Amino acid sequence: MSENLYDVAYNLEKALRESDDFKNLKRLYEEVNADESASRMFENFRNIQLNLQQKQMQGEEITQDEIDQAQKSVQLVQQHELISQLMAAEQRLSMVVTELNKIIMKPLEEMYGSQ
Repeated sequence: MSENLYDVAYNLEKALRESDDFKNLKRLYEEVNADESASRMFENFRNIQLNLQQKQMQGEEITQDEIDQAQKSVQLVQQHELISQLMAAEQRLSMVVTELNKIIMKPLEEMYGSQ
């Protein structure tokens, strides 16, 4: 292979940045941030998510109040059209990255097998 793996990775990064999925995500993110109400609502939603993820990773118990708060936050952001579009765009790009990861990991999976 004439290119080293890091060059290929940087080319992949560039291709990702130039993809329609990324451009759409970036545009929606900027629109959410430009709308003060949407920005606050989205930031609150993200903070709740991060807090719950941290507690889960640290093995801490998540209270029913925290679960209720998270569910209310999800319902609220899903009702906001712009945030809902942003979250859908995030999901699409996440699926692309997951597929790319599967492709990248294929040689190791083939070598070690599915044990």
